[in-house]
Amino acid sequence: MTASAEASFQEQGVTLVALQPIYCALVREFVIEVAICPVDESFSPSQESVDEAAAWFQQVDAQIQVHQLRQFLQTTPLANEVVLRHLLVHHMQKAAKSAGDRDKTDFLLVQYFSLCAPSGLEDADLDLEYVAQVLEPVIGSVDPKLPAWLSTLETIMQSAGRCKRLSELLHSGILEQGRKLKTQNATRYFEPAAMVAFARFSFMVRRIFFRLMHDDLNAIQDGLRELERRNIPTIDCRRAQFSAEEPIARLRMICQSWKVMFHAEYSSGQPLRMLVDLRAAVDDALQNGARKNPLSKGAAAPGKQK
Repeated sequence: MTASAEASFQEQGVTLVALQPIYCALVREFVIEVAICPVDESFSPSQESVDEAAAWFQQVDAQIQVHQLRQFLQTTPLANEVVLRHLLVHHMQKAAKSAGDRDKTDFLLVQYFSLCAPSGLEDADLDLEYVAQVLEPVIGSVDPKLPAWLSTLETIMQSAGRCKRLSELLHSGILEQGRKLKTQNATRYFEPAAMVAFARFSFMVRRIFFRLMHDDLNAIQDGLRELERRNIPTIDCRRAQFSAEEPIARLRMICQSWKVMFHAEYSSGQPLRMLVDLRAAVDDALQNGARKNPLSKGAAAPGKQK
């Protein structure tokens, strides 16, 4: 065995040992049927033991979807900078990378960047050079230039920045355009310059997404308070998959729970569609509620005032 081969399996063994706690937690969290992890306190890296352990990790990878990994890593205290770095190395160094490996790497790069970048970072500071600098520990030194085949990323990002409401962002197809670029150029995704460009794009769009999402939640809560002030106790929320006479008090509780649920989730799934539709329902009620409900609770009927 050559020195370089020994170093290779030794390094891989270090990564697998570092990932053992989080993968075992993933197995428990999502009830994955798999044998007991071969990496334990007595694990001694050798080519044979590392190959056996790597096969076990591959089995778990095949059964973990990117949305599950996202959900888990955004809520577990295990997901620190070191663990994220090992997760990225684990997925990026696979000889054969699946579409799932690409999607997980894409998420992990943004998660790693979010963890390492300063919280008060301004949009203007988020150029390719800065993103490449933050990601250097996981992808190495990169010439921070946008590849020609990704020139449309900047246009897509600018379109996202012009959106004024979450509904506009979700219905514009902007998120789908970014995903399409990744799938159409799957073989190029793992080029270092491409990973930097996609990480910057995803981070910026996610930042815009959160901004608009919180604007919607705040607008809904402000609207519900105004409806309560007008003594309108219920509104028609069928478009948001609630009832035709949904109590304002219940909607306020739902909005509070959504603030927690949407804290870190970046998706265009059903709950976000409900959020968009609920804002539209509240807007309609603010414009027409008093006219449609002249005898709402708390309002006296004409001719019966005391």
